Amino acid sequence: MPEMTRKRTAPGIIFLEDVMKPLHLSVTEAAKMLGISEKEFSDFINDKTTLSPEMALRIGRFTNTSAESWMNIELKRHC
Repeated sequence: MPEMTRKRTAPGIIFLEDVMKPLHLSVTEAAKMLGISEKEFSDFINDKTTLSPEMALRIGRFTNTSAESWMNIELKRHC
């Protein structure tokens, strides 16, 4: 039987599910807290753009995690 692999989850989707939803944050609120435009943030959580190092820094500060951990999620999904 062939081995099944699933597509790795994008950092934007992880942020949406694990941060925004539990905190009941709207796209507008989250974008404002991160200091970016709603369009840029919407593209990120809808997996229409890759995670930039600058965005990883912003998210790391917001979530009290490291930018490197967010960049690792991005890099691993392209392996």
